Amino acid sequence: MRRLIGKLTVKDTPLKKCAELLGYLVLAAMIGLLAIFTLDRWVSFQAQNSIMTKDSQVPHYNVAVVLGTSKYLGRTLNDYYTHRISAAIRLYKEGKVSNFLLSGDNAHRSYNEPWTMKRDLLKAGVPDSHIFLDYAGFRTLDSIVRAKKIFETDHFLIISQKFHCERAIYIAKHFNINAQCLAVPGPSKSEDLSIQIREFFARAKAFLDLYITHTQPKFLGPKEPIIHSESQEAHPSIKPSAN
Repeated sequence: MRRLIGKLTVKDTPLKKCAELLGYLVLAAMIGLLAIFTLDRWVSFQAQNSIMTKDSQVPHYNVAVVLGTSKYLGRTLNDYYTHRISAAIRLYKEGKVSNFLLSGDNAHRSYNEPWTMKRDLLKAGVPDSHIFLDYAGFRTLDSIVRAKKIFETDHFLIISQKFHCERAIYIAKHFNINAQCLAVPGPSKSEDLSIQIREFFARAKAFLDLYITHTQPKFLGPKEPIIHSESQEAHPSIKPSAN
């Protein structure tokens, strides 16, 4: 009997260790998910007083930073893009924004987010002299930090969707940038779960960039200050809206 118990004990030991290891892994995963969820809520809380959802809430800004995204998803217009550009055009015509900094990826000749946005603004009547392009806005962090370090503006409006606004404001606050964001609608249908999951991890990555690795934009380069006046008279042909 003792020999039998001894054999069982020896055989059970590896199983016990595997069970303990599995338990630790499950616990670590739960702690990690809780940390990511907590960070997600913290980012939203930090940005809540800096986000507007209506044009009427927007004061006049000399510069609005429009964060880039692809205009098309396959052969279909990307609603994320169209809502951002439509809001930019409205704000200009209402006299609430004088100049635009269009920031996005310029991956190759056939994919150029800043230039695509510029063409649509030009078609809407925004003068070329009031449009500035940032071809090195590869990530949200790059777009926000370069607006301050390269284009020498640390007081600007951001135009994007709410989830993106929150992360952009979180980054801006870290770099002592005085920014607000106009949260425009996303697609008319419910947001894809994959986008929400991706945003969870994007916020975790932003935290690591800001506080662990102290990441800076991929490219900086010479300064290109946006020097137009803060005055709403920057485009006198368009009457400013009443506040």
